[in-house]
Parts: sequence; C-alpha cells; structure tokens
Amino acid sequence: GGLRLTMDLAYASPLFPFLVLVTFVSMLSSSSSTTLASGFSIKEATVQDLQLAFQTNQLTSRQLVEFYLNQIKIQNPLLKGVLEVNPDALTQADAADKERREKAPSSLSRLHGIPILVKDNIATKDKLNTTAGSYALLGSVVPRDAGVVTKLRKAGAIILGKATLSEWAHYRDSDIPSGWSARGGQGKNPYTLGEPCGSSSGSAISVAANLVTVSLGTETDGSILCPSSMNSVVGIKPTVGLTSRAGVVPISPRQDTVGPICRTVSDAAYVLETIAGIDTLDKATIGASKYISKGGYAQFLKKDGLKGKRLGVVRQFYEFGNGTLLDETFKLHLKTLRQRGAVLVDNLKIDDIDEIMNDQSEIIALNFEFKLSLNAYLKDLIASPVKSLADVIDFNQKHSKLEKLDEYGQDLMVAAEKTNGIGKVEEQALLNLTRWSQNGFEKVMKRYKLDAVVTPFSSFSSILGIGGYPGVSVPAGYEKGEPFGICFGGLKGSEPKLIEIAYSFEQATLIRKPPPLRKLEVGRNNDLELKKNQKLGF
Repeated sequence: GGLRLTMDLAYASPLFPFLVLVTFVSMLSSSSSTTLASGFSIKEATVQDLQLAFQTNQLTSRQLVEFYLNQIKIQNPLLKGVLEVNPDALTQADAADKERREKAPSSLSRLHGIPILVKDNIATKDKLNTTAGSYALLGSVVPRDAGVVTKLRKAGAIILGKATLSEWAHYRDSDIPSGWSARGGQGKNPYTLGEPCGSSSGSAISVAANLVTVSLGTETDGSILCPSSMNSVVGIKPTVGLTSRAGVVPISPRQDTVGPICRTVSDAAYVLETIAGIDTLDKATIGASKYISKGGYAQFLKKDGLKGKRLGVVRQFYEFGNGTLLDETFKLHLKTLRQRGAVLVDNLKIDDIDEIMNDQSEIIALNFEFKLSLNAYLKDLIASPVKSLADVIDFNQKHSKLEKLDEYGQDLMVAAEKTNGIGKVEEQALLNLTRWSQNGFEKVMKRYKLDAVVTPFSSFSSILGIGGYPGVSVPAGYEKGEPFGICFGGLKGSEPKLIEIAYSFEQATLIRKPPPLRKLEVGRNNDLELKKNQKLGF
C-alpha cells in the first residue's frame, strides 16, 4: 500500500527529471544523513546555528543547499511542499560562500547564505515560474522581483525555490481541498499526511519537514496562521503594509500581507526585519512605515518578554469541552503565561463576533477587490497566457482536465467576475468591516489596555484579517500526533510586543518537535481541523 503510493507519486511528480524511487526506509532519512563530516547537524538548525557553523567552517552554503535539495528529492514526492527548485540555487550558494570568505562576518546580514522558499504567488525575476499554483500563469513573465524578494536578495539570502499553495491562494473555489493546486497536487501535513491547511501550505510543510530553513507565506485571512498552527511551526502575519505586496498575486490590497513561516520565533523575527520596509510600488508600505521598528525585530527576542504584558482571553474561542486534552493544554498554557509575569484579563467578549464570523461582508468585499487587483497584476506582466480574471475562468474551462474543473469548480472566481467595482452593497460591506474592527477588537484592546489577545489555533484570523492587524502563531501541542498552535494577536504595529510575548512563551514551553520518524500512515482524516470548525485560509 504505502510503498506503492510513494512509487506512483515519484513517477507522477513533475518536479525533477532526476527523481528516484524512494522507499519508506529512505523516507525516514536516518540521523546520519543530516549530520556532516564536521559533526554539525542541519536538521532543525536555526538561522543562528547555521551562521555560527558558517563562521566556524563547519558548514558552507553549498552543503546546506545540497542537503535541502536531497531532502526535497526524498520527501517531496509524498509531501508536495515544494513546487519548483531554483536551478541557480547552488550558484547562489557558491557566491555566498565566496563573499563570506572575503568579507568580515559583521558586515553580512543574518540571512546571508540562508536558503528560503517563497510561496508561488510571490514573483521572482529568475528561472522560476510565478503561477499561484495554476497552469493559467505557467510561462508568464513577471516585470521584476516582488518587493520582499528584492530585500531578501539584498540581504544575501538564497532563493531555493517556490513553495506549493492552495491554488490562487484558495480563491478559485470554496470546496477545493486546502493545500491543493493543479500544478502542485495535494500538499500533505508531514505529521499526519492529512490536509496541511492553507493557503501557505507548502511554506509550512517544507519548514516543518526540514526541506528548507525558512519560508515566506501570504495571508488574507488565516493563510499564514492556520498552516503554521497545523504544521507545528511559527508564523507571523504582519500588519498590512509593514511588508510590501508589490509583485504578489493579490486577493485584497486591504487585507493581503506577506510574512515569515519558520521553525522558531527568532528565525521569524530575522526574516521579518529583512522584508519589512517601504516599497514605492506598494503605497500601503508608506502609510505603515510608522510601524516599522527602528533597529529591527531581533531586539525583541527576550526570554522575559511576558513580564508585565496584559493579555486578553476571549472565551468565545475556547469551547473544547471540559477535561479534553485541548481544554487541559490551554489551561496549562494560560497558567504558564501568568507564571512568566503576564497579567491575564479573562472572560472578554468582542462585540459583533457572530456577525464577523457568519456575515457575508468579508466575501462581498474580497470578491470585488480580487477582480480589480488581479486584473491590475495581470496587466503588469510582461507576457502572460491570461490578461484578466475573465481569461483565467475561460482558461480553466478550456483546460478543465488539467485544472480538475469538474472535480473542484471555480465558484469564487465566477462570483468575483460578476462584480462591477464598488456599488452600494460593496460600500456597505466595507463599512461593516471597519465598524466591526473599531467597535469590536480595537475597543476591547483599548478599554482593557491590552498588549495582545491570546486564542487557540488560528480561530482569530478573521478578526485580524478584516482589520489588517498582526498575529503570531506558535506551536502549542499535539493531539494524537496532530499539531495545534496558540495565537497572539494585537493592534496595528504591535509586532515588537507580539514577538516578545511569542518568544517568551516559546522559550518557556519548547513544544515544537520535528515530524515523527515512523512509517507514515496514508490517508488519515484531519479530524482535529474539523473539530476546530476552522474555515480554510486564503
């Protein structure tokens, strides 16, 4: 059963011409294959570990890239976290090694020589495609690197490749499984082989399974926080505009944000400080520049970061049933937060919560925003098989087999195409979202002088999404081997506080563990995801 499936996937994968058949023995890559002759172990290594290994000549960027390419070759036919590998990755690694030999370590950034995967809706002006997982954009030519990629390259990071995602960041059809795209197939949670959550599924899968050091994802509503929670990694969803969205296949300029998905809070802080900042091609970054932390975000990695923090507990999100593992785990976590010096303000209620979670205003707004912003993105391409949302819908119909249209449909795209700018209905929807943010979350935060709210999983993502607020997800535990996270959310520009809180919690608990080295069960249902009543991220 299992071996046969692995063989089929290896044959079917379009990723590498050199893919070899893998067995479960190689799938469980032994610890020796993660340790170099120098004695340095790459598996689970942090950015800081890697930089120290570079400086002490225990490791080169070439060795690091070769290790990840080998892990991708072994694990990706099953996990499908990586869509494409950069053919120039080793050349970039050699250049980083040369630069390291010639320059003083203090002159190099923390991400220098570090491989990173970017989600396939983030443009790279190189030999990689940027397709949002769709064949409709295969062969399209982007005018330039996305703003965040420009900053990564300037820092000396190595673009290892493109991560898989829910196709079109899960804005094609509401019934498409999370983590599926026509080009990438079905991404799998490395802990359970169930759904990984999305839409930044591949970014989380790849980091969790040690296929790369760090990655970039995007979020409109839940797409960084949910896969981070479900794949036992750290995700930061920044304040909208803190990081540039220029060159990113859009859904909503009002809600879209680009952020790091990493194994530790420290790695996520290093990536965030690299990609945050003004980009003249994204006006929102100019308005949000007042939120940028002078001196970066690493300065907020404080073990005592919880001391004196006021954290709100919104009980509407903690309905697990008394005595369940989730109930006991989160009770323990709230106790830990108190023990580390935080003041917990409990039993808070956010007004309009039912409307936010059930009303159609967010979808009404996203529909017209998607059409307008996607058409603008496609118009900006140098070459593309599709020039508008209408063309994409048409492409999917003409290539229904390739895009599995009969199986999955494209209801979100069709609904978006029917919109015609901002009419009365759209205007009312936008007013609702603003009102709910101001009278709900912001009111509670200010009334109780809170630094953050603490919620389980990614259950708070819609509230953070509609208002453009930041959130950080940190590993919180495992139920029957299936990971879940804890989320700290705050007002715009509160990343410094959120990083202090998240790092202090992470260091107090150290919950993350790599996916188990075991014979992987095929086709296990993702029961925990259903229990959480969590909508799919986009």
